[in-house]
Amino acid sequence: MSRSAVLLIVRVWLVAALMIGASGVLGRLPVPPPAIAIGLTILVLLVIRVSRSARDGAWALGPSALVVFHLTRIAAGAYFLLLHSRGVLPGEFAIPAGWGDIAVGVAAIGVLALCLPVRTRAQRVGLIVWNTAGLIDILGVLGNGARIFASDPAFGVPFTALPLALLPTFVVPLVIVSHVLLFRWSAAGSLRGKLR
Repeated sequence: MSRSAVLLIVRVWLVAALMIGASGVLGRLPVPPPAIAIGLTILVLLVIRVSRSARDGAWALGPSALVVFHLTRIAAGAYFLLLHSRGVLPGEFAIPAGWGDIAVGVAAIGVLALCLPVRTRAQRVGLIVWNTAGLIDILGVLGNGARIFASDPAFGVPFTALPLALLPTFVVPLVIVSHVLLFRWSAAGSLRGKLR
């Protein structure tokens, strides 16, 4: 699978997520938003694992494209903070999620400027440190969201309509998958190998 094919699939996925979010169907599903995000993440990782074509396509994206996607976290984090200021999201979720996403997104700019393409050990370490911090942050956000939802199901309501519906159906799965792929790139040493 080529890079252009993967990008087309991602665009189709985005359109589908937009349509689902606009339809209101997420609000009628018995599956909570955190579970949707986890399920889609597992599905994509399984497809990459079992399909050589999917692995080749994911590898063809290259690390820069995977890091660039994390710039979306700046907007998501800022929006969390805005919704908290309007009383839509609780502070126990919005404040750590908002500032965490903003920090990871801003740091992604530094990674793009200073660490890619990887030519030195220091650049490789920089990429791994950022990737680890970014993955810990998104898993923390997801875990915190699931915890809050378990005690207050109404917390999930804003995530069933646009624009927040894009998080469980598109953004969060791709963020986690991109972190996993970046670890595979890092494990390849020169970042020029192939996923196996």
